Amino acid sequence: MGRSQRSWDTDALPTGADKARAVQDMFDAIAPRYDMVNRLMTFRLDVRWRRATVRALQLPAESLVLDLASGTGDFCRELQHHGLRPLSFDFSYGMLAADTSRAPRTQADALCLPVRDASVQGVTCGFALRNFVDLRSFFAELSRVAKPGGRVALLDVSVPTNPLIRLGNSIYFGRIVPRIGALLSDGPAYRYLPRSVSYLPPPTELSKMLAAAGFVDVRHRQLSGGLTQLLTGTRR
Repeated sequence: MGRSQRSWDTDALPTGADKARAVQDMFDAIAPRYDMVNRLMTFRLDVRWRRATVRALQLPAESLVLDLASGTGDFCRELQHHGLRPLSFDFSYGMLAADTSRAPRTQADALCLPVRDASVQGVTCGFALRNFVDLRSFFAELSRVAKPGGRVALLDVSVPTNPLIRLGNSIYFGRIVPRIGALLSDGPAYRYLPRSVSYLPPPTELSKMLAAAGFVDVRHRQLSGGLTQLLTGTRR
């Protein structure tokens, strides 16, 4: 697809099937330098956020955990570090090709996983909720694959509630991150990513959606002053 035709390189955010294609194409494009850009633009806070997410699972060693939108395997490596057994799933072949975690990996749509009902103890997902076409369907799929008592931990960007942090975050991710992305990777993709937070419902709605899908003990919290958010729950 030509640079001027790419569906994430527009003022309007894509929806439906257009969004699915845009997300897949975009992550294929940025996969080779994804880790490097992530570390730079988050000042390595992404490492701390993933560690907190895996700890929030509170699962015993050897538990089988799906990592959805697994990217280059950062979450899989963190899960392995905690003695858990990850399975890597991503919509983007480019990301899976760049995965160095050595976890078993499969290209798949997170809304329709090639996984048996009630077969895993846990699910993680990092920075991808805003990229799914239908969050309710995604939460229903989590409910389908998780065993009763299984845990999910979902990490994504957030909008800080503190006005000063929110202003600084808006300037940094709205203006500086796209420049870093353009310099080191793909400019249009890193202009899209900060804007994509608008896809996310408010925290209370996210929590209600997860509870409606069959999860209890649903908890939402902000990390690092609200730069990111972590949603957890236990399969009823």
